[in-house]
Amino acid sequence: MNDYGTVSLDGDHAILTFQRRLPFPIDRVWAAITDPAERKAWLGTTQIGDGRIVIEPEDPPAPPEAKRVIGRILTWQPPEDGHAVFEHEWQQRIVEDSVVRYELESDGGATLLTFTHRGLSERNALGFVPGTHAFLDRMGAHLNGEALPNWSERYAEVAPAYPAWR
Repeated sequence: MNDYGTVSLDGDHAILTFQRRLPFPIDRVWAAITDPAERKAWLGTTQIGDGRIVIEPEDPPAPPEAKRVIGRILTWQPPEDGHAVFEHEWQQRIVEDSVVRYELESDGGATLLTFTHRGLSERNALGFVPGTHAFLDRMGAHLNGEALPNWSERYAEVAPAYPAWR
């Protein structure tokens, strides 16, 4: 397993998939992805409540209305028996409506995170994959108590490893 994601096709839509083994218990990783204060540290302002989510990412450098994400929470399964799932719609002005899923599995004292983002066009998925990589790296640094990598710099570093638009 490495930190790089994949882009696969399902008909006319793409699926971004990342798997990361994080050296933290599942409850700690759950908090990082569901607690608005923790999400703010690595992603941006997040409001969760009444079955809805609103995300206002700090990056990429773009107008706030282009970055804003809203959606319904589709699955909220806090950690139980070593498994947890957080899934929500991703409605953003600049891309197709899609769905993001964080699935967590306990792995000893660590947690296996499987992140998927499905429903984007291939072109948009290929544009999102290095950005998602950068955000997940920021989450890992947050969990580790390290300085967070600059999103734009990290995007530029990892983008060459991903396929170009066809």
